[in-house]
Amino acid sequence: MDVFLKFNRNNIEDRQIDTLIGLCKGITANGLVDQLEAEFLQTWLVQNRISENPIIHNLLEKVSEMLEDGVLDSDEAAELLAILRSISGEQSELGELSKTASLPLCSPKPEIIFENKTFLFTGNCAFGSRKKCQSAITQLGGINANSVTKKLDYLILGTYVTDSWSHETFGRKIEKAIEYRDSGLPLSIINEEHWLDSSGLLNTD
Repeated sequence: MDVFLKFNRNNIEDRQIDTLIGLCKGITANGLVDQLEAEFLQTWLVQNRISENPIIHNLLEKVSEMLEDGVLDSDEAAELLAILRSISGEQSELGELSKTASLPLCSPKPEIIFENKTFLFTGNCAFGSRKKCQSAITQLGGINANSVTKKLDYLILGTYVTDSWSHETFGRKIEKAIEYRDSGLPLSIINEEHWLDSSGLLNTD
C-alpha cells in the first residue's frame, strides 16, 4: 500500500508541475503579469500546496509575499514574470545564473559601503524575495531606493538576471544605471554574489 501511495503521489506531482508549466506559459504569453493573473496563480498554488514539490512551495511563498499588501507593483510584476518564464523554460533555463561577461557590472568590483548608502535590487534574487533583500539592506545600515536616480549608490542585479537582460522588463533600470554611471556619477552596478560576499549575511561562524 505504501508503494502504491508513493507512486500515486509522484504521478500527482508530475501532473501538477505539467499544469504549472502550462499556467506559466499562459500568464507570460503577453510579456506581462497583472494583478488578476497573480491572484489566480496564488489561488492555484494554495489549492495544490499539498504537493511536496519545492517549486510549488517556493513559488507560493514568493507570490504570497508580493500580494501581502494587496497590490502587485511594477517591480514585483517584473520579478514574477522572470520567475514564471524560468519555470516554463521561456527566455532562460530554470536556475541559469548570471553571465558576468555579458552583464554591465563594474570592474574591478567596487568596495561596498552599507551605512547610509542607497541600494536597489532588480531581477530575481537567489537570496530570497525582494522584501527579504530589502530587509537585509536595512539591517546592514543601508537605505532602499524605489527607482534608479542620480542619488543611487548601488544597483544589485539578481542572480537570475541573464545575458538577455536588455529584453527583459527590468532592462530599463539597468540601462538608466549605465547611463548615469558612464556620465561620471558614483553609481556602481554589482551582482548579488558580490553583495552577499561583502555583507557577511552568509557567514556561519
